[in-house]
Amino acid sequence: MITSRLRAAALALVAATGLASAVKAQDRPADVPPFEEKVNVNEVLLDVLVTDAKGNVIVGLDKNDFVVKEDGRPVDITGVTFYSNRKLVENGGAVKAKAVSVDKVPEDRYFILFVEDQKDAATDAPVLLTQQMEAARRAREWTRKLLPNDWVAVVSYDYKLKVQQDFTHDRQAVAEAIGDAMQGRDREGNWPSRVAATGEGPSIYAGLPKGDELRDKTGTIYDAIRLVAKSTGRITGRKNLLLLTRGFGRINSFGQYTPDLRYYPDMMHALNQNNVAVYPIDLVPSGTEHPFSNGMTQLADDTGGRYFFNFTNFITPFEQVAQENSGYYLLSYRLERPAGKSGYQPVQVKTTNPEFKVRARRGYEYGS
Repeated sequence: MITSRLRAAALALVAATGLASAVKAQDRPADVPPFEEKVNVNEVLLDVLVTDAKGNVIVGLDKNDFVVKEDGRPVDITGVTFYSNRKLVENGGAVKAKAVSVDKVPEDRYFILFVEDQKDAATDAPVLLTQQMEAARRAREWTRKLLPNDWVAVVSYDYKLKVQQDFTHDRQAVAEAIGDAMQGRDREGNWPSRVAATGEGPSIYAGLPKGDELRDKTGTIYDAIRLVAKSTGRITGRKNLLLLTRGFGRINSFGQYTPDLRYYPDMMHALNQNNVAVYPIDLVPSGTEHPFSNGMTQLADDTGGRYFFNFTNFITPFEQVAQENSGYYLLSYRLERPAGKSGYQPVQVKTTNPEFKVRARRGYEYGS
């Protein structure tokens, strides 16, 4: 009898508990989701130059030949694409680590000739302008030798960014644009009608502010370079920015260069985020030391480019940029980041063969 009463009490308790739970479930708003952490899945693209000790491009590497680390931890590489011109592969212009199919090699290369106009330079303007005009002559000579699949754009900067020529294969148009850039001419600004006229293909115009807004948003050369980099973000692959300049940055009371923290980090992050390598080409005559050299070295190192100075002929840096970009790898991998978070992530890239030389950008920006 006691057992029957206990059993009845227990059943009544279970029923009451279930009823209470059901009431609480009905009382809870239907639109309140259970707690869960949201993440964003990001695909990271890294352009990497790999050469031997003599500067010959290494061909035929795959994802097992690379080691990419973030914060000291290796990431899982999901894809490797080799970009090159066919002549490099077909004519033995590279060291073949493994066999590579010529038909599967994307050929497009992207070069942006960026001229910092020196006509208003505070010192040595006549000398710098002479150098600038000589650079123009050699740049025209260089572009005539580029390959059919090479895209070239021409921009300049004085008090604002000017786009003299969007990406094109037309070498005559490029030659005319170089002349305009060296003289600081503005081809009527970046108006929507000009963007529409560029047609299909890669475009700097399309990603830039329009009309007078372009002037207002490029008050410094840092802003100009940053916006050019961002405008190329939809173009897959490595973009090479050949920067004709005497250098820029802050000079402290000891006559030493220091990065301008108001502008440099944002510019550098935009370059890295959009796979733009900077190749500063010094307009200061060979053998002349100046404090901006350290700044241009830093800019090249931070973006996977190279600083050219103390050369006797401007054709040398132009040809060497084209040569070292005759073959490069585009690595891809995916990472999860907490939703709403943003920041800058340093990256280290190596190959499993310690004899190979690797040049790659040092990080990327993630989040909004």
